[in-house]
Amino acid sequence: MSMDMTTGGDTGLLDTLQHEVALFARRAEQTRLGGVGQVRNSMDRAAYLLLNRLDKEGPMGVKALAAGMGIDSSTVTRQVAPLVDTGLVKRTSHPEDGRAVVLQLSPRGQARLEEVRSSRRQLMADLTHDWEPEEREVFCALLTRFNGALSARMSVPGGQGPEDGQSES
Repeated sequence: MSMDMTTGGDTGLLDTLQHEVALFARRAEQTRLGGVGQVRNSMDRAAYLLLNRLDKEGPMGVKALAAGMGIDSSTVTRQVAPLVDTGLVKRTSHPEDGRAVVLQLSPRGQARLEEVRSSRRQLMADLTHDWEPEEREVFCALLTRFNGALSARMSVPGGQGPEDGQSES
């Protein structure tokens, strides 16, 4: 029989955890963890996540992109419009159904995404320069696990969704 962690001896630890997560969220939003140099703060979170998903999963329709990111189609449509306007994403016809639209990372979008990734990698290296490689691995594994738990909670009926209609996937 397990004890509720909020009533046991872990309340101090859970208080520290919730406080540190709140600080992290604020600092991440303030800096946008945008990287270093001229690229810093140059791509918002929604654009980065959309471009990253298109890069990792390839061309897809708005509904598939929305489902994969845990947001609604209208949000994706709104977020993708400026990416299309600036040439980072291109709209093409679906190969099997010419009436359907597929979103695809453009060569310009690929180059821009790699520039931002490189800058963000440098920021992560700077922030963890005095960490042992094992510490980076453990932190990454735990943060991935934490994000997975948040994502799972948000997908459960009655779970609280993101306030701004965005997911971090």
